[in-house]
Amino acid sequence: MSTNRRDVLAGLGTMASLLASTSLRAVARPPAVRPNFVFIMADDLGYADLSCTGSSHIKTPAIDSLARDGVQLDQAYANAPICSPTRTALLTGCYQYRFPIGLEEPLGPGAPAGIGVPRDRPTLASVLRDRGYATKLIGKWHLGEPPKEGPLQHGYDEFFGVVEGAADYFRHKIVVGGKEVGMGLARGDTPVTVDGYATDLFGDEAVRTIEQAGENAGNRPFLISLHFTSPHWPWEGREDAALAQSLDSSFDYAGGSLAKYKEMVEAMDQNVAKVLAALERTGQADNTVVVFTSDNGGERFSQTWPYVGHKGELLEGGVRVPVVMRWPGRIAPGSTCDQTMMSMDYLPTFLTMAGGDVARAGRFDGVDLSAQLTGAAPSFARTLYWRYKANDQAAIRQGNWKYLRLGGKEHLFDLAADAHEQADHALDQPARLRALRLEWDAWNAQMLPYPLGSYSEDLRLHYPDRYAD
Repeated sequence: MSTNRRDVLAGLGTMASLLASTSLRAVARPPAVRPNFVFIMADDLGYADLSCTGSSHIKTPAIDSLARDGVQLDQAYANAPICSPTRTALLTGCYQYRFPIGLEEPLGPGAPAGIGVPRDRPTLASVLRDRGYATKLIGKWHLGEPPKEGPLQHGYDEFFGVVEGAADYFRHKIVVGGKEVGMGLARGDTPVTVDGYATDLFGDEAVRTIEQAGENAGNRPFLISLHFTSPHWPWEGREDAALAQSLDSSFDYAGGSLAKYKEMVEAMDQNVAKVLAALERTGQADNTVVVFTSDNGGERFSQTWPYVGHKGELLEGGVRVPVVMRWPGRIAPGSTCDQTMMSMDYLPTFLTMAGGDVARAGRFDGVDLSAQLTGAAPSFARTLYWRYKANDQAAIRQGNWKYLRLGGKEHLFDLAADAHEQADHALDQPARLRALRLEWDAWNAQMLPYPLGSYSEDLRLHYPDRYAD
């Protein structure tokens, strides 16, 4: 009960701060001209895999330019440490655990037939389409099979990309036992065959879409969701077409190298450069919000420093992601923002930037952070929650404190003093640990339970000692 009251009071304080700021700063008011949005998301990119976030060997000048000309966040998170749950949160603006598809970690062949985001849910694409936007998804979908649960059924006018969670970069399907399986590459609801390296195909498609929008400038603003599959396995560069044809399985976990990973990320950066050049060439750069981020923490070849952990873990390295955002005239060049942000915040944030009314669009767990990103209001503390059924994982971040349960063991970290999550305060601050655990429990009770037999089925049954008076 006290937790709810504290959250309410914090929310009222934040609202008052925002109202005071927006009354004084024009930047927080809906723009006179609705901006375009180009939302670029990498797949399995680690926090420090960009030059601007500290990579020791990968060069990403195009992505770095977004930080130079806009804002860089260092407190941004994915909703999950793995792909399809984060994409559920991004699409719906809600914690993914509210939907059966969000409990698939990740969505795969064993999922219930026909599973997808509920059709009646407003989405990132649908709320902008309702504002008059043309909407297009290019790249990875991984939220169900067309024609019933594809992008066109969830707010996107157009789709060109890979339906499943991964695909060979040249064969454009998952390869198992030498055979290509799944729908793979599709345009709209129809499978297609196109030659080329997937990263380049997606970049070229985005460029064509931008050029077409430029020819029809003034008609409709646009949302382009550009979801690269890079640098997700299989680890293949532009020169690996022959190797791709010889692979017996995409699940070649012994493959790859640091050099190959670098090549893949830099190829993605070159395609980001093409997209930014197209915006400039067509005169649309000044009225386009461009975002670059990742769907979760990095895999084996990633850098996550100063964080530890990787994809599939609720340690910071598994959920902390890079975010850079450019909006000329609205976001100050070279600025930084320490506001905590999650994947589910993009829906309300973009809708507000487009002049929409979030309250009228639906109910979301995500928060409108447009004022914080544009510098119209200060950052504010909030409480963020995660769970992940593999290895019994749970986490809550409240202010700078983080409660983490991993493999049945509880930890407590002060992220402001210990971003590396090494100084465990579980023993010397038991009251704080218990309070955060109970807050997580209260939140978890509002989410859908995992299927019978998972660790969250009955926490009191599995861990009675933690709930003893």
